[in-house]
Amino acid sequence: METKWAIDNMHSEIGFKVKHMMITNVSGTFGQFTANATTTGDDFSTANFDFSAAVDSINTGVADRDGHLKSDDFFNAEAYPSITFKSTGVTKKDDENYVIAGDLTVRDVTKHIELAAEFGGIVVDPYGQTKAGLTLSGKIKRSEFGLKWSAITEAGSIVVSDDIKLNAEVQLIKQ
Repeated sequence: METKWAIDNMHSEIGFKVKHMMITNVSGTFGQFTANATTTGDDFSTANFDFSAAVDSINTGVADRDGHLKSDDFFNAEAYPSITFKSTGVTKKDDENYVIAGDLTVRDVTKHIELAAEFGGIVVDPYGQTKAGLTLSGKIKRSEFGLKWSAITEAGSIVVSDDIKLNAEVQLIKQ
């Protein structure tokens, strides 16, 4: 029996971290996103995931930096308004740990990636809704997706790392 799940935006967070000046991480989130999953019953090893984030909703806490990220130097929100992910398979490692493989599209460039997923379980909330929780993490190279802006300091340090850490806390609601 197929089960449909939709993301609970109020209790989910889609984020990333990137090294700045190679000494600290700068974090950001996407404020607008959608995600759906289908499973066989409640078995997340059978899941198919479909995700989209609005590039224009990027938020690092600094308006000027957010504007730069939305520009053609990075995401080009005007030409490429969405980042998408479609799963191609799930591998169950044990009761709590999975690997979700799929295709990530940024700036019309699609690459196969793998995300580590920690399954938090399934519960019924105080309102009678059945919810499932996942913590996702992964790493990509931004240059592989056309995010090639780069700068070097006078001392020769890279301003923004090519490696981006992806992280998400996801609650799904059984439909």
